[in-house]
Amino acid sequence: MSLLRIAIVGRPNVGKSSLFNRLIGRRVSIVDPTPGVTRDRISGMLEIPAPSDVDDREVRFAELTDTGGYGVYVGEGARFDDAGMDLTKLTDAIESQIRYATREADLIVFLLDAHSGVAALDETVAGIMRKSGIAEKVLPVVNKVDDESWEAHGHEFFALGFGDPVFVSAKSGFGRAKLAKKLWEAAENHQGHVEEQLLKFAIVGERNAGKSTLINALAGQKRVIVSEIAGTTRDSVDVELDINGHKYLAIDTAGVRKKKSWADDVEYFSNLRARDAMLRSDVCIFLLDATKEISQVEKKLSLELQKQFKPTVIAVNKFDLVEDTTSPQEYVDYLTQELRGIDYAPLVFISAKESEGLEDLMKIVVNLDRQAKHRESTGKMNRIIEEIISERGPSSKLGTRAKILYTAQVGISPPTIVLVVNKPTLFTPGYRRYLMNRLRERLPFSEIPIRMVITERNRISLSALKGGDHRIPVTDDPDSSDDIIDHES
Repeated sequence: MSLLRIAIVGRPNVGKSSLFNRLIGRRVSIVDPTPGVTRDRISGMLEIPAPSDVDDREVRFAELTDTGGYGVYVGEGARFDDAGMDLTKLTDAIESQIRYATREADLIVFLLDAHSGVAALDETVAGIMRKSGIAEKVLPVVNKVDDESWEAHGHEFFALGFGDPVFVSAKSGFGRAKLAKKLWEAAENHQGHVEEQLLKFAIVGERNAGKSTLINALAGQKRVIVSEIAGTTRDSVDVELDINGHKYLAIDTAGVRKKKSWADDVEYFSNLRARDAMLRSDVCIFLLDATKEISQVEKKLSLELQKQFKPTVIAVNKFDLVEDTTSPQEYVDYLTQELRGIDYAPLVFISAKESEGLEDLMKIVVNLDRQAKHRESTGKMNRIIEEIISERGPSSKLGTRAKILYTAQVGISPPTIVLVVNKPTLFTPGYRRYLMNRLRERLPFSEIPIRMVITERNRISLSALKGGDHRIPVTDDPDSSDDIIDHES
């Protein structure tokens, strides 16, 4: 199953980032009293230990997301950050991030402040979630409850209509066990729950690359506006398709340009929605225009797709216009040089206008989705890792050799592999790339990104792990640049 997705939502300064850091076990989110510091969503891997009345070997995992505060700078006039950006314009961007997080989350932690009581913005956020039909996913959590004497102040939050709140203190850790039990129960309910959904694929690329033309060609009719004027699609458009008896949901996105080229606020939000389209898709079609050189924007898009661990097929459009002067192999060599790190992604040459190559394109989309949802057995995973390490293992200049204590796949979409090792620092970025390449050769993940977490053994005993429980804890990857996920790999 995919990991349980948990989003922390609330108005500014209720302690969302502090709670995120407390649950993750280290400082990932910036903690600052200034409203609006957390503008984008920040995610990390969460280990949920079992309650005391459950076998202590049991551990569940979740992807925890911290969001910006709802209602930042509303009604305060123009305010500017250090870079000169008008922060009043960020409000819609932050709230867009929150709307996406709550739409995609399996559980929403609605964080409130016991010291200030129910504020007008709390009621606004509660009303939005009720109107959005996601109230059943909401867990109210009242923060800044430093001890039991403060719990009485939290009872007024019953009036928000989401049931009994959980009382915690992100600063001191009070009530963490009760919150952990709630998260454990949510993870237990999530495990084994399978919902049949349409395969969702997003078409991303620079402006005027032919995204809308491709949608129309796949649909067999004009479903989205096709225009020679760059930037016609200002929003993401969902189109349900029936191709050879199989149903899909295609997401046509606004074309992306450099920030300095943005004409207005509408274009800023179009680019934000294009990124959201990537996030909510199962597979991305990265559409390139063969008649143009690879741009800096396309290089940034490539990095974003890698950062999101998104299965991607590179579709080279309009190749029929250049095939007299450029061979397919020459173009592949060119892309290898220009788009670094995404060489695992399959490539297909198409003509959206002439409807050529589309059958092969859709076969690759389906295949990538299957790869991303494959789960490998723990036994086979351990055997493969042992073989790779025996062939070439990491070691330090002092002669210290790395040992793999245990390996398991803990999630799908993307495949998430955890390695428990004796010394994580030995696994340098270069060796992780080597390890990733060898895994691609031996596992059915040859054309998709793999999320790898390298961690040191902690409180769960190795004997318990060897007893057959593959749900191991995840801690810091010391070489990761921004969170527990290794984007280098």
